Amino acid sequence: MEKIMVPISEKYTLTVNEAAEYFNIGTKRIRRILAENPDKFTIACGNKLLIIRHKFETFIDETTAIELVFICRK
Repeated sequence: MEKIMVPISEKYTLTVNEAAEYFNIGTKRIRRILAENPDKFTIACGNKLLIIRHKFETFIDETTAIELVFICRK
């Protein structure tokens, strides 16, 4: 049986890696956003967190800026 490949833009839920690719945000930043907003747009499936794409898109649209952390070297 062949596995059906669904484009990321048509999926209801995304893994952290798929979300990082789709939204062009690093996986560490996505995990931090998920930790700061528990149960806002995630579904737990065992140990795997699935992100509800349209809710996360709304969150990104409403967020004016994602916190950027710059490390300055002396």
